[in-house]
Amino acid sequence: MQITLAGQGEALLLLHGFPDSAKLWRKMIPGLVDAGFQVIAPDQRGFGETTAPAKVADYSIDRIAVDAIALLDTLGIERAGLVGHDWGAVIGWRLAADHPERFSGFVALSVGHPKATLRAGFRQKLKSWYFLLFLLRGIGEAVVRAADFKALGWMTRQDPEMVNWRRDLSRPGRLTAGMNWYRANIAALSKADFPPARIPVLGLIGSADVALGTEQMRDSADYADVSFRCEVIEGAGHWLPLSAAAAIEPKIVGFLKSVR
Repeated sequence: MQITLAGQGEALLLLHGFPDSAKLWRKMIPGLVDAGFQVIAPDQRGFGETTAPAKVADYSIDRIAVDAIALLDTLGIERAGLVGHDWGAVIGWRLAADHPERFSGFVALSVGHPKATLRAGFRQKLKSWYFLLFLLRGIGEAVVRAADFKALGWMTRQDPEMVNWRRDLSRPGRLTAGMNWYRANIAALSKADFPPARIPVLGLIGSADVALGTEQMRDSADYADVSFRCEVIEGAGHWLPLSAAAAIEPKIVGFLKSVR
C-alpha cells in the first residue's frame, strides 16, 4: 500500500474514492498539518500506486475496511480522526460503525450513510445512473475509455482533475479495479442492514454535487447513534477536497478538535 504521511500530532486518516488517489488531499494536507494533525493518506486498493487485485471480491467494503485498520495497526496508532470522500466515505461509515474504539470522529464528504442514500428517492436514483454502466463488465470500461475518456469528462463536467484521472486510469487494469468497487458492493449497499455510526459524524456536501443530492446527507442523521451535523457547501461540486478545500478545512479541523 502506498501511503502519504505528513506532520505530527493527532493521527488523521484520509480515505479517497473513485477515481482518485491520495493526491485528492494535496490542497488540504498542509493546512491539516499546521492544525496539529499527523496526516495518513493511503492510495486505496486499485488506485494510485497501491496494487490492484484481479478479483472483484477483493474490493468488498469489509475487506477495504480491514485495510484501514491494518494500516493503523502497522503504524502503531490506537485512535485517529477519520475523513472519507466518495467511496472513502462509504468505508468511513463502515469503520464508524464497526470500530468506534479506533476513531474519535468521522467527517463524511459528499456521501451520506448508505441507508440514507438508498431511501433518498427518484432524484438520487437518477443521479446514480452511472452505477448501472459500471456494473457491466467490459462494456463499462469500453464506454468510459473511449475517445480518450470522453465519457468520464462528460460525467464529471470536465473537472480540472481529469488530467490526473486519465493518466492513472490508462494504466493496465486500473479502470477495471476502480469499477470493481461498484461491482463488489452493489448488493451490500442495497441491503437494509448497513449499521449506524457509533461515533460523532460531520457530513459535508456541495450544493452542486453532480452525483449526490443533499437529502441523502441530511437524512444520515437517522443512522448516527452518537451525534450528526450536516452542512451544505453552497456552489461546491462533488470533489470538495479539491474545489472547496478552503471552505471545508476549518470545518473539519473544528469538528475533529471538538470530539477528540
